Amino acid sequence: MIIGIPKEIKEMEFRVSATPNNVSDFTERGHEVFVQRSAGVGAGFTDEAYERAGAVMLDTLEEVYERAEMILKVKEPLPPEYPLLREGLVLFTYLHLAPNRELTDRLLASKVTGIAYETVEKNGRLPLLIPMSEVAGKMSVQEGAKYLEREFGGFGVLLGGVPGVEPANVLVIGDGTVGTNAAKVASGMGAKVCILGIDLERLRYLSDVMPKNCVVCMSSPSNIRKYIRDADLVIGAVLVAGERAPKLVTRDMLATMKKGAVIVDVAIDQGGCFETSRPTTHSDPVFVVDGVIHYCVANMPGAVPRTSTIALTNAIFPYALKIADLGWVEALRSDEGFLKGLNVHDGRLTCPSVAKSQGRECVDPSEIVGRG
Repeated sequence: MIIGIPKEIKEMEFRVSATPNNVSDFTERGHEVFVQRSAGVGAGFTDEAYERAGAVMLDTLEEVYERAEMILKVKEPLPPEYPLLREGLVLFTYLHLAPNRELTDRLLASKVTGIAYETVEKNGRLPLLIPMSEVAGKMSVQEGAKYLEREFGGFGVLLGGVPGVEPANVLVIGDGTVGTNAAKVASGMGAKVCILGIDLERLRYLSDVMPKNCVVCMSSPSNIRKYIRDADLVIGAVLVAGERAPKLVTRDMLATMKKGAVIVDVAIDQGGCFETSRPTTHSDPVFVVDGVIHYCVANMPGAVPRTSTIALTNAIFPYALKIADLGWVEALRSDEGFLKGLNVHDGRLTCPSVAKSQGRECVDPSEIVGRG
């Protein structure tokens, strides 16, 4: 198979979808790999390293798309890439289609085959989303702590406090991978942490493994209202796989928060879980509503591209190699969890959660690959 590795064009996005080691593994199995020049530089991978691994370096985004049978990316296509999408092309990347009707329309119109990292399943989990959720969860506290500083408009609170001064209150809404990693970091910094979740078994587990400065409670509108009033930092860590994130924090709840408090909406890729959230960028990461600082960067792991690239490619490469070796139809037919990653094909929507979020009709993906 001919595989294309383009340079990401999202603002301040320095991750790359394949390392030189990945390229070497592709080429040793007889696949051809085209890499756009400087695609990996931001993550610390030189063009020379890709060439030594057997890649053919191309100058432009257009050349990579034109020659490839499969485009392996990190982030969803942006408008400059829309004209490059075509029938027969396999696009394997994060798509986050639920809140993005325009991108969905473009993918359907192009008849591209779109396989989304975030809806691939294995043993009831999301193996291609977990690595970036781990990074984003840890980063959410790091960024929140920074914006609590007075210089950045925050309340002027140190998360861990000092002897004689109480630590900050951190509220984590969501008990999954993002929430757990956020709570670990916040607890480790000495903050008083509360995790809200809806899975009682998960909450029992977290109650056992988290330190004593972290408590767990069932999530409900009344509990969110209760805990958000005293929170210095709120982490939105809610995920409904493939669907638009529910708006759990309403505008009237926000009005009860401290002025200078910070919220970090890690669910912003799926539309955000705060009613007042809107996507921001690393170059302009925050805005203020009702005196509360909102950090809603849609590609948080892009700020630490070396760590994020290696973590991401560790997860996605076996799947990408399976597509290259077997072709996308057989690769998806042979793995029910992988099949759930198919979001669009030949002008048809094939992901039920995206269809539900957008009010569209959906084709069973098993019909596409002849499975079952």
